[in-house]
Formats: sequence, structure tokens, C-alpha cells
Amino acid sequence: MEITTQEFKHCDLFKVKGRVDSATAPDFSKALEKANNDGRFKLAVDMSELEYMSSAGFRALLATQRNCKRYNRGELVLVSVPVRIREALELAGFTELFKTFDDPLEAVGSF
Repeated sequence: MEITTQEFKHCDLFKVKGRVDSATAPDFSKALEKANNDGRFKLAVDMSELEYMSSAGFRALLATQRNCKRYNRGELVLVSVPVRIREALELAGFTELFKTFDDPLEAVGSF
């Protein structure tokens, strides 16, 4: 798994590449937590190059979303979610919890 971060004026864009599974989810979670700890609560996660995400990855997204929305500070949005991962999110009932966008610029502009 590879994570790159772009900081914009109003939000941070995380681009995740590869697989987020039980081995890599802690690193994914730490990267998102670090943004929150640095006072950044408007986050976009670009999943266009993501091959797989396990339930551990979904838990990291959920925990970060909860932290971002606390005290109405911001939120976490998803970008370019692959079909297989979108189906898994739907099965888990997570699609209502996250806004999704097809284009990274659109997601960044939503803030």
C-alpha cells in the first residue's frame, strides 16, 4: 500500500494505491489520524488506484469520519471508489455515511 497526501487550502487529499488489508490498515489509519492530530478535519480519500480494502480499512475510514464530524469540524469524503469496494461499502451499510465523488477536483471543491 502506498499513500500520498496533497494539502490544499480547505482540505487534504489522500491518494491510496494498492491494498488496504489487516497488515496495512494500521498505517492507513495512522496517516488519517495524523491529519486529524494536525488540526485537519476536511479529508478526501482518492481510491482510484485501490485494488482491495478489508473491513480493517473500512473501520479506519469510519473512525476518521467520526473524528472529523465531531463538533462539526469537517468530514471525510471518498473519491473514485472502485466498483468492488463500492459494493462492499453498500453491503456494510456505509454508503450513507460518506459522500462520494467521481473526480478529485470535485471532492476538494465540495469543501
